[in-house]
Amino acid sequence: MSARSKARKAALDLLYESDIRRTSASDLLLRRVTDLEYVIRDFTKELVDGVDGHRRKIDELITTYSQGWDMDRMPVIDRNILRLAIYEVLWSSDVPAAVAISEALELAQTLSTDESSKYINGVLSKVLEIKPDLVL
Repeated sequence: MSARSKARKAALDLLYESDIRRTSASDLLLRRVTDLEYVIRDFTKELVDGVDGHRRKIDELITTYSQGWDMDRMPVIDRNILRLAIYEVLWSSDVPAAVAISEALELAQTLSTDESSKYINGVLSKVLEIKPDLVL
């Protein structure tokens, strides 16, 4: 697993925990930084802060393009994989969209179900398709 893949997984872990605890992922990250046992990669911090900073728009896109799924009924892991990937696709200039989507699908296949990866691919494909028309 590459260093960036590990950083994504760490970011996903923080996003998942923050969703469950109903707190900010950036706050959780800050608490972990003060723990000398916990090493935070720069890319993990960038991802967590980016998702937190754009969460309203990201969640709006998920709600709009997740046909048949209410955000509250969507599996927590799937919701956070989507948040992470949408941030990368729309705001991360150093990550090609195809890489962000591929990494999201890998996380979904590893941590969720086959159906989840198909669903996540559909939502991300739609977001990528409308990207040029979005006001960010």
